[in-house]
Amino acid sequence: MSETLTPETVGFIGLGNMGRPMSHRLLEAGYHVVAYDLADEALAEVAAAGATPASNVAEVAAACDVLLTSLPRPDHVEAVMEGAGALAALRPGSCWVDLTTNRRELVQRLAAAAPAGVTVADSPLTGAVDGARNGRLTLFIGGDDATVARATPILEHLGRVIACGPLGTGNVVKLVTNQLWFIAAAAIGEGFALGMDNGVELSVLWDAITDSVGDSFVARHDAPSIFAGHYDPSFTLDLCNKDLGLISELSAALSTDLPMTQAAAATFTRAIDRYGPDVGELHVARRIEDETGLSFRLDGDWTPPWEQ
Repeated sequence: MSETLTPETVGFIGLGNMGRPMSHRLLEAGYHVVAYDLADEALAEVAAAGATPASNVAEVAAACDVLLTSLPRPDHVEAVMEGAGALAALRPGSCWVDLTTNRRELVQRLAAAAPAGVTVADSPLTGAVDGARNGRLTLFIGGDDATVARATPILEHLGRVIACGPLGTGNVVKLVTNQLWFIAAAAIGEGFALGMDNGVELSVLWDAITDSVGDSFVARHDAPSIFAGHYDPSFTLDLCNKDLGLISELSAALSTDLPMTQAAAATFTRAIDRYGPDVGELHVARRIEDETGLSFRLDGDWTPPWEQ
């Protein structure tokens, strides 16, 4: 742990696949972290690393200068901040930064309902579990200049921070990045199948894709989870479907359709219908395997992202 301690106390609510490693990084940076999660094991883990465990979310909010929330869904944020009283418990002069991939209008509504003297920013993030573990996330922050300036030094321990504009724009940028990610994830199995069915080995295809115009984060980071056959359970089809729904909401006012995005959403829906919502996101590629009889297994040292 760093010898230089910050005067700010950080509250952290949500110690799941992403929140747990992020809280560890803040502890390693020397912050006093007050934490809460519904899962006793997750809370015990960060407490053993030096965090102060709280008995409920309102206790976290009342004890911190900067509150971070990292939750799976917008309704979870609403339940924590309103239903369980975290928003009302924030002290004047404190700041809430929501790291959840959220609905812009919900963050704005909760900010308007915050106690006097409390500021709010949205900062959803990308980079997967390995990025959270190694401080290589990209965080998209929306908020007024003073709030962004206050939160950024804390968030920089988690990765690169990109200021996006007013409150809510962090989620807009995050959803655009996910929009393009989902399109690529929905397509990569199709590319593998097309090449393999016409006589090209999978290893050759992958080498060519990652050193050509076909390259992408999906090709480099996600394809090994397909090769290993676990399809990355750290991010589920259900979460993909949730984000695709938020993307659809954002697109409602556009004066044109988004056929690539709509096709990706339909592809993920087909995977959910076949495998259920709780399996790894890359089952969108497994569906191609199962329908063609091809196998996308590839020998290699494919360390799971959550272990990198």
